[in-house]
Amino acid sequence: MSLLNTQQIMEIIPHRYPMLMLDTVEELVPGERVVAYKNISINEEIFQGHFPGNPTFPGALTVEALAQAGAVALLSMPEYKGKTAYFGGIKKARYRQMVRPGDRLKLEVNIERLRGPIGTGKGIVWINDKKATTAELTFIIGD
Repeated sequence: MSLLNTQQIMEIIPHRYPMLMLDTVEELVPGERVVAYKNISINEEIFQGHFPGNPTFPGALTVEALAQAGAVALLSMPEYKGKTAYFGGIKKARYRQMVRPGDRLKLEVNIERLRGPIGTGKGIVWINDKKATTAELTFIIGD
């Protein structure tokens, strides 16, 4: 059972189709942790060119999905309601497994540090209990 559906997620972060990378949020501790999901469908526009006959979801977009999940964790805090969380940096991004149509990405982000409008977090993308992507993310919260 999901805690937040897509419509509720869009009330927290400003992303919309085709850049909204979250379908549901299962767990949320504002300012601390989030567990969200992204279902990868062959109907994703990106598969028209990445790659014909060998559909592979880009690693950069898996990191974007992690960032959006982290943004939900931060922007669900009352003091950041209505703000936008921007990328401030990506460190140690590692891609361990291909992401293909039919995969369901489990996106976990733990916020490690939050000082004023700048936060850092560690994210993991899981597919069937296997790590697919990991990254350390920096967020800058602005208007």
